[in-house]
Amino acid sequence: MMQRLSHLRASLRDESGTAVIETAFIVPILAVLALGGFEASMIIARNAELQTAAAEAAAITLARAPDDATERATLEDVIEASTGLGDANVSLSQLYRCDTDTTMQTVDTACSGTAVISEYIEIRMTDTYTPVWTDFGFGSPINYDIRRRVQIS
Repeated sequence: MMQRLSHLRASLRDESGTAVIETAFIVPILAVLALGGFEASMIIARNAELQTAAAEAAAITLARAPDDATERATLEDVIEASTGLGDANVSLSQLYRCDTDTTMQTVDTACSGTAVISEYIEIRMTDTYTPVWTDFGFGSPINYDIRRRVQIS
């Protein structure tokens, strides 16, 4: 019995192999944290890229307001080229505000004859980013919906 007890004490003092066991616990945790950090930076970077493209489009609109559908289509092409988005993900629409109404109209004839009509261009970009962790059943794709409204008159 005494011999077993001394063997147990010797085994408890033996620290060989503890580094391997500790590494086996830590490496998966660090890998998940690294993947999460990478994916979070990709999500933030794409949002910043879309916001920058929206600011660029707003600046172009302020410099030279698109007068017709052809000029709006040209501006859409510029946005699509700078973001890599497709035609379905970028839209420019002309909106009108009657006096100080909070709702926007799609046609200026919706305003009464005496109303002051303000004209706007709304720039809208949509995109979806699917993080890697969705392959493992965590989370869902990130949907971006960037809107800028620029008053042109």
